Amino acid sequence: MACEAPALDPVFLWIGSLPIYWYGVIIATGAFLGLWVATREADRLGVKKDYIVDLVIYAIPISILAARIYYVTFEWERYAGGPWWKVFAVWEGGIAIHGALIGAVITAVIYTRVRKLSFWQIADILAPSLILGQAIGRWGNFMNQEAHGGSISETTYNNFHQYLPDFIMNQMCIDGTMYHPTFLYESVWNIIGFIILLILRKYPLHRGEMFLTYVIYYSVGRYFIEGMRTDSLYIVGPLRTAQILSIILVVLAVSLIIYRRKKGLADKTYQGKKIVKK
Repeated sequence: MACEAPALDPVFLWIGSLPIYWYGVIIATGAFLGLWVATREADRLGVKKDYIVDLVIYAIPISILAARIYYVTFEWERYAGGPWWKVFAVWEGGIAIHGALIGAVITAVIYTRVRKLSFWQIADILAPSLILGQAIGRWGNFMNQEAHGGSISETTYNNFHQYLPDFIMNQMCIDGTMYHPTFLYESVWNIIGFIILLILRKYPLHRGEMFLTYVIYYSVGRYFIEGMRTDSLYIVGPLRTAQILSIILVVLAVSLIIYRRKKGLADKTYQGKKIVKK
């Protein structure tokens, strides 16, 4: 559908000649809000919140670096012929959430081993915060007019997108064409997931299953939403990297739940206050 609308300014403010982008502000907001949720949950479970804060201090920069490396790796042709500094221009977008999660998990594994903590307990505490941070972070993509889907027809617009606020539809009008706001679909999916994880805290999930449920839930949604996007990373030919990885993560997470229960490796509940019989 043809359209005409001005894009929002991607710059949040200028400090002299230095621009501060909305993208970074929104990502940082998601991270800090997620940290706040995680520290409250740690307090509730009797876990020192300092453990969570220390881990996040290490994990955030490592995750951003891993997310950028992941993205640049699969988009190398795009950066190979351009200015070298573009590889580091994260403020222009181009960080992959799967890369960030890989970096975060590796950091958490090393951190919990060094501090002699339960990786699964810490991962469970952080799971709702992760998906909340992702929900907020997608709005950084919105400000950069990226992570959108294909163009939409006038019928689709009239039947569905007319119910969205004008500022969203205007921002999805890019070079005269209206696109699916897939960033919004994923953000809403993640917010619902955040609520589901908060509800699941009341049930006797085994240790590690809160985090693995998050992995399964997010991966299922990402698989279908990724199929609508026009800026996917491709692993080979028409195979979208995020979809392949989503399938692998679902299979791995389900397998881990079954394996850990059968082997008695998940004998403690999420609450950590009682032992469940094998």
